Amino acid sequence: MNVDSSLWSYFINAGIVVKMVLLLLVCASIVSWTYILQRAFYLKEVRAASLQFEKLFWSGGDLSEFYTQSVKNKIKLKGMEAIFLAGFKEFLRLHKQAGMTADAIMESAKRAMRVAQMREQDKLETQLSMLATVGSTSPYVGLFGTVWGIMLSFHALANVQQATVSMVAPGIAEALIATAMGLFAAIPAVVAYNRYATEIGRLLNRFDAFQEEFSNILLRQAQPTQSVVS
Repeated sequence: MNVDSSLWSYFINAGIVVKMVLLLLVCASIVSWTYILQRAFYLKEVRAASLQFEKLFWSGGDLSEFYTQSVKNKIKLKGMEAIFLAGFKEFLRLHKQAGMTADAIMESAKRAMRVAQMREQDKLETQLSMLATVGSTSPYVGLFGTVWGIMLSFHALANVQQATVSMVAPGIAEALIATAMGLFAAIPAVVAYNRYATEIGRLLNRFDAFQEEFSNILLRQAQPTQSVVS
């Protein structure tokens, strides 16, 4: 008797519980890869946009021109430029008001940039929790399917007087497919989560550094306001 060892035959011959586990893991893998690819493209766009803006910002151009251009592209802004827009917008608003000290202007501008960075961080970390969930739970879901399948295989042997390897092996093989599928879903999710978390951390460090440097520039521009009021 020839045993068809294809994955499809294992799925067809598996019990209802194991089939449900396999279908669940396949769906989790599809969702995981969708988010992996989506995050990869988005992070690439943010890195490129931030690098382009950083080069333009430190080229020595006028901040007002950068601000005007950023306002025009407000909907499409990503990363560092969104932080710049929030900070400079708040700076200009308070700088025009009489009686505002440099410290008050800078504190408000920094607060606006921190809020903008939090929004950008939230966008960067979107769906990372899903990847973490898939990576941490898929092996256990697959293990559950394996344990269940092996339990049914041994239960079926209770009514057999003489068990052979050929009788036990197919059932165990079908059950082990669930564990393999769990690892197939989990490994890419874990690798992607760790990689994206590292990349996001680097981007946030760049955003923090930009905030500090930009704050120093704004502080120098705010000083005349303080001297006039005095």
